[in-house]
Amino acid sequence: MNNVLTRFAVVVFSFVCSGFGFSTTFAEAPRPNILLIVVDDLGWGDLGCYGAADIRSPKIDALIAGGMKYTNAYANCPVCSPTRASLLTGRYPELVGVPGVIRTHRPNNWGHLSKEALLLPSVLKTGKYKTAIIGKWHLGLEAPNRPNDRGFDFFQGFLGDMMDDYYHHRRHQINYMRKNEVEINPQGHATDLFSQWASQFLRDESKSESPFFLYLAYNAPHTPIQPPKDWIAKVQQRENGIGEKRAKLVALIEHMDQGIGEVLKTLEETGQANNTLVVFVSDNGGQLNVAANNGQLRDGKQSMYEGGIRVPMGIRWPGQIKPGTISAAEAASIDVFPTLCDAAAIEISSAVDGVSLLPLFSGKWTQIPQRDLFFHRREGGDRYGGMITNAIIRDQWKLVRNTPFSPLELYNLKNDPREEHDLSKQNRAKFRELSVALRAHIQRGGSIPWQKPD
Repeated sequence: MNNVLTRFAVVVFSFVCSGFGFSTTFAEAPRPNILLIVVDDLGWGDLGCYGAADIRSPKIDALIAGGMKYTNAYANCPVCSPTRASLLTGRYPELVGVPGVIRTHRPNNWGHLSKEALLLPSVLKTGKYKTAIIGKWHLGLEAPNRPNDRGFDFFQGFLGDMMDDYYHHRRHQINYMRKNEVEINPQGHATDLFSQWASQFLRDESKSESPFFLYLAYNAPHTPIQPPKDWIAKVQQRENGIGEKRAKLVALIEHMDQGIGEVLKTLEETGQANNTLVVFVSDNGGQLNVAANNGQLRDGKQSMYEGGIRVPMGIRWPGQIKPGTISAAEAASIDVFPTLCDAAAIEISSAVDGVSLLPLFSGKWTQIPQRDLFFHRREGGDRYGGMITNAIIRDQWKLVRNTPFSPLELYNLKNDPREEHDLSKQNRAKFRELSVALRAHIQRGGSIPWQKPD
């Protein structure tokens, strides 16, 4: 069994970020294993534990119930690549060169991960962690921005943005499946493959004395909505009158839930569960045109309204987080990096924009001290034209520009969580206050290159 030795008698970890300074002390605690599970396009209302009446997600529900469930967690962008950049760097994605989606073809590519960006696996390796990613990468298709180039010891998965087929694993007829840097051509549904590979990694690491960091990133439930056919039939038989689109999405989510359950079962069987911190989070809101459910939130994936950026999130850490805890704190994807470094008692030497959530675990905080949260996206096509959409949340106030050609809108999220009443004209003082802060942040991001050098 790994991590049986106490690694520190007393460790003090401190850092300052975004204007905050704090320190956390751990006494005689081994460094935990870390499992970061990121799912793709899962709507805020598309889990049983978030209110879905037609979805059976017992494994994920149990995982979240075993620790802290977040009701106001945010992705720092409503699309894939930028959120993954924020998770792995603790920075706003536009500050590490990823303001938009990284794609195969340059004219439609809107990001290039900065060589100066320090990624989570590189930091954790200083604490003797074995680092691995299984599943979707989506932060670079070639050197120097492949997983093995950016701090991961082991990679088995998909380099690209989405699969055109869950069984054939191609994008634009290109095979992006890799084991480390070697092209592979595995057979089977991508969700099953990623779950199996993750379980095998855990079994292998159970023989090691060193802790591990496993980043398990599923493609599901991203399009194409392609669950195994028997899973669709099961949902249709159970949910009387369910539409075809919704049945397929529900089946894809339930199939993924089973896979996650197998991974968590492996943790238990290998004796690693009690010393493993598990984070579960979606990279953005659900996609409405495939029948995703974002609860009562406005809009969905690609949108700067709440349905596009508020996401399901839970953290389980046996012995450190009381099971069944619910937090209304406004956590964000930028917070995952400093939280995991803090839990591992590893000092961060680079700038971060997020804050550690450990004070929430201990009850020292019930809310994160006041800060601004920024959301930024650059995209092409006729809708965006290479321009940006953005938002800022300060306390209960939100200023949002949902298309680059739309005016800024102001909402009071406490009184108007569905964002139905624009107060930009009624409260000009708050509008100007948040506008100034948002412009300053846009200027910060504007200084960072986001195209691959020629």
